[in-house]
Amino acid sequence: MALVMQLYYTGKNGDARRFAEEMTSTGVVGRIRAEEGNLCYSYFTSMDDPETVLLVDMWRDQEALDHHHASPMMGEIMKLREKYDLHMRAERCVTDDALSEHDQAFLRK
Repeated sequence: MALVMQLYYTGKNGDARRFAEEMTSTGVVGRIRAEEGNLCYSYFTSMDDPETVLLVDMWRDQEALDHHHASPMMGEIMKLREKYDLHMRAERCVTDDALSEHDQAFLRK
């Protein structure tokens, strides 16, 4: 089981994409990926809304996520969010360790 946070960043005039690019180019993304318990930290652009970027952020457990939230990096992230005047919405999911046989039937390997 893992925790997955889906964070939708929305801005204006490409600011959400610039935020994700700056997060990557300044090394913040790399440092987050290196944190103990981080399983995934990836940005995706929306096909339906060019002003929204999705972050898929996956953690081993709540303790790892709490440690990340308490880290100094959160201050850097919050400053960048402010810089780009981003608005957010979040979804939290808990993963299942195995796909059912039925689910697997729809995957192309």
